[in-house]
Amino acid sequence: MSGDPDALFFHTDSLLSELQYNDQRWMAFLKGKNLLTGMYNLRSGEEDRQQPHDTDEVYYVIRGKAKLTAGGREEIVRPGSVLFVKAGVDHRFIDIEEDLVLLVFFDQ
Repeated sequence: MSGDPDALFFHTDSLLSELQYNDQRWMAFLKGKNLLTGMYNLRSGEEDRQQPHDTDEVYYVIRGKAKLTAGGREEIVRPGSVLFVKAGVDHRFIDIEEDLVLLVFFDQ
């Protein structure tokens, strides 16, 4: 039997509790051969200081309300929004009205 499990299970409430307990914005919780997954948390009114990434990225909005500016576009995001940002594209969340909790998936 190998040391790597064939399946892992996570609960977003537990992940968010850990993130907030450690007073972090970002926490990676799963790294696979071709995928890095984490949780990103921005508080209402907070500035998003992230820089463009070397890989494609997908965000899934769990809770909150803000705008995403990316590639010359600006879109309102809310729970259920799925956002794709191509590698190297400058992007950030702005006008964060409600605490933003995101699942983030990076191509590796």
